[in-house]
Amino acid sequence: MTNKILALKYRPQEFKDLIGQEVMAQTITNAIKLGKTPNAYLLTGIRGVGKTTTARLIAKALNCTKNFSIGEKCSASENCHCKEIVDSNHMDVLEMDAASKTGIDDIRELIESSKYSPTSAKFKIFIIDEVHMLSKQAFNGLLKTLEEPPQSLKFILATTEVRKIPVTILSRCQRFDLKRVNVDEICAHLKKIASKEKGNITDDALRLIARTSEGSVRDSISLLDRSLISQTTQNDKTIQEQDVREMLGLADKSKIISLFKDVLSGNEKDALKILKSLINDGLDAKNFLNDILEVLYLFSRRINLGPIEKDVSISESEMKMIDQYSKNIDMQDLGLFWQLTIKTIDDLRIVSNENLTLEMYIMQLIHLKNLDEIKNETNENFVPQDEKDSLLGKKIDDKKIDKSKNSPIKNQLKNTNQIRTSPIENLSNIGENSKIEVTSFQDLLDKSEKEKEIELKYDLERNVKLVSFNKGKIDICFNEKLNKNFIKNLTEKLLMWTGERWIISLSKNKEAKSVYEKNLESKNKEIEEYKNSKEAKEFQAAFPDAKLLEIKEE
Repeated sequence: MTNKILALKYRPQEFKDLIGQEVMAQTITNAIKLGKTPNAYLLTGIRGVGKTTTARLIAKALNCTKNFSIGEKCSASENCHCKEIVDSNHMDVLEMDAASKTGIDDIRELIESSKYSPTSAKFKIFIIDEVHMLSKQAFNGLLKTLEEPPQSLKFILATTEVRKIPVTILSRCQRFDLKRVNVDEICAHLKKIASKEKGNITDDALRLIARTSEGSVRDSISLLDRSLISQTTQNDKTIQEQDVREMLGLADKSKIISLFKDVLSGNEKDALKILKSLINDGLDAKNFLNDILEVLYLFSRRINLGPIEKDVSISESEMKMIDQYSKNIDMQDLGLFWQLTIKTIDDLRIVSNENLTLEMYIMQLIHLKNLDEIKNETNENFVPQDEKDSLLGKKIDDKKIDKSKNSPIKNQLKNTNQIRTSPIENLSNIGENSKIEVTSFQDLLDKSEKEKEIELKYDLERNVKLVSFNKGKIDICFNEKLNKNFIKNLTEKLLMWTGERWIISLSKNKEAKSVYEKNLESKNKEIEEYKNSKEAKEFQAAFPDAKLLEIKEE
């Protein structure tokens, strides 16, 4: 055991060693004492919380010659099954990895072997790990045996994706959800292990490891193992929090808050300088962005709930920094920053150079925070979406657009990519020579074709049903296939082509038909009329298999 990795060396050997799962352990041991064990157990939870370990403990408790459930020890000299179960070489305890054996043939072998009694133990036990990876046929093949197995057979299923398991399987199992272990319990556990391994590591470093593991005990022990190994190469010095941050590529939270202060004040140069120093320290891009999200969350807590108290995740100095800098930001800014951060995490999958991505991200944050410039630009160039929508049913008058009410943050939250300038506002100085007269719906179709506005022409012909057409006003109804930007596109093009604003109003006239439908009806009517002519009848008599499809005039 001395050369084993710590995650295996300190694997729980009894139910009482399971940390953070006391209620589950008590329920299982009570059932074993009373002899009311289910046919199948289902253990669910994230990685590293003890699913496979619990499965082996159940196998030991059911087959141990001593009363394992109350902690009786079996010595090595006794012919007990516990050691073989721990070493995964017991004849009657079969561990199967469903990720590599997913098919119905593998389950058939399992079902065939289930017909035979255990060779030496009291129960034959099948432990199926990552059971959600089984195929649909494999699950169906397992149903009957799972519901009515032999008396000496028990199933223990373990999975991280319980939602992928069919309901028919879930209903045949007794389910236990292994929860994430909280930071304090992981810290106490790591402290015991560090003491046994004679490792010098501070409590702050252990807490950072516990927080980074996200509730997974195995992950936390593996990170502790890495830390203690690095200690042996550094002359047994005490491992500090900063050492763990460097090992994991995590940024110092106080530095991130300082960087955030420069973002809020618009100090681009200093913000990029802090970012470059973090990158030089071995910063991991995804971890950095997740830390930013955590800082944004802390700022939102400070703004909405008042001063932060008794939060073990941040120090007292960091609390003071958050109190100080939160005066220059509101929830609208934080919502915008949150969206941009999420988008940048997605961008990391596309952009090969992570450092460039982070620099662009910081610059975007700084320019988004500069609300005065955004407001000025918005007031000059941006027509609110609400005002664009009001083109439907009434004419927009420049005096009616109250641009001072436009919220840049609201519009940014709709689209974090950029603020786009509306072409409507840039068309006030259209040349007289470029204006045309649109006196009919056909003129509008011809102009769309001439200007190569294919999408607009398609909608006008096929998806729009004309009710009435007057100069300056078009009354239409439409079908469900109409482009969602049709109204905006049509009003902009009419303004561009005619130099006048048009009203596009909606009607519920069910009898109206599109140009395409009218043309199709006219074509069919013409064909039917021609079919009744003497010439067509003679031709049909001569060629009975012929079919009249179209009539063209030369």
